[in-house]
This record gives sequence, C-alpha cells and structure tokens, in this order.
Amino acid sequence: MGRLLFVPFGIAAGLVAGLIGSKLFEQLWGLIDKQEPPNAEHREIEWPKLVAALAIEGAIFRVLKGLTDRGARLTYQRVTGSWPGEEAPEPE
Repeated sequence: MGRLLFVPFGIAAGLVAGLIGSKLFEQLWGLIDKQEPPNAEHREIEWPKLVAALAIEGAIFRVLKGLTDRGARLTYQRVTGSWPGEEAPEPE
C-alpha cells in the first residue's frame, strides 16, 4: 500500500528533476559553446558535439533524478513512517 501512495510523490519528484535538469544543462552548455545545444534532429551538426551534449545532458538528468527520488522517498518515510521501496539490494 505504501508504494502505491508513493507514486504521486515519485511523479512530482521526476517533474522537478526534469525542470531543474533542463535549466542546469542550458547554463552549463552556455559555458561550453555560444550556440544552442545540438539536437539529433539538426541536419548540420558535428557528431562529436552531439555526443558531448547528449552525454552531459544524460549525466545531469540521471544524477538529479536519483537525488530527487531519494529525497522524495526520505520525505515520504518521515511523513508516513513507511519506506516506499526495498530495504536493501538483493545479495548476489
């Protein structure tokens, strides 16, 4: 039941992470290049520049998603007293 109630918290955390990630990537790319970040839909784009932009953007989003998910779970636990997930990783 706790996991089901956590779903809205997780969705909200993901949206916040996405917004923050977009702004952070734009700011960081502005330090790297004066042009807007390359996009896969652009026909005239250099492969190394596209790969760099995608790698930076992916790293930013992955880190922020993990941090906001963890924060949402800790907040949920503080409010409800129930942890919405596994207690520990499965042993190998």
